[in-house]
Formats: sequence, structure tokens, C-alpha cells
Amino acid sequence: MVFYLLKVFISALIVVLVSEIAKRSSLVGALIASLPLTSLLALIWMRVEKVESRKIAALSSSIFWLVIPSLLFFVVFPLLLRRNIPFWISISIACAVTALSYILLTGILRYFHIEL
Repeated sequence: MVFYLLKVFISALIVVLVSEIAKRSSLVGALIASLPLTSLLALIWMRVEKVESRKIAALSSSIFWLVIPSLLFFVVFPLLLRRNIPFWISISIACAVTALSYILLTGILRYFHIEL
């Protein structure tokens, strides 16, 4: 239980740190946020918990494929905000577009027999 709480604390600390840095510098905040911190933490936690390398590699490969549609969020969201669409509507639409692109990509990958 202590290890679980440590994981939660470290993961939350990184998210808070990025948001605080972004308030002061969008460039530095974006640089840190663009790092695959969630992925790195998940891979590290799996290694620390002695998960098989095969499973860690499978997660890493799946992350690669799913990053592609997630990038669409960062195109759609600022585009909507710049058109003065309210924040919550913009983020909802961007999330919906991203979700649809995940569905589309997983269908395409399944067609080519690429397993996530």
C-alpha cells in the first residue's frame, strides 16, 4: 500500500509541477508536458514491479500507435479556442475528435493485423 501511495504522490507531483511551470512559461511548460511523462512513469513502475519485459515492450508499442491520433487533440483544441469557442466546448469537441480518431486507427490497425 505504501508503494502504491508513493506512485500516486510522485505522479501527481509531476502533473502539478508541469501546470505550475506552464503558468510562468508556456514554452517550458509545453516542453515538459510534451515529454512522454505518463508513459515513462508507467514503464518505470512496471519495471520496478518486475513485470515481464515482453509486457513492457507491448505497452510501449501500443503507446506509439496511440500517440498518433492523440496529436489531433493538439490541432483541434487550439483551433477552436482561437475561433472564440468557449473552453469547455472546445475541449469536449477536441476530446470527441480524438476518441473518434482512436476508434478509426484501431480499426485500421486491426485490418493490417497489428495488435495493440
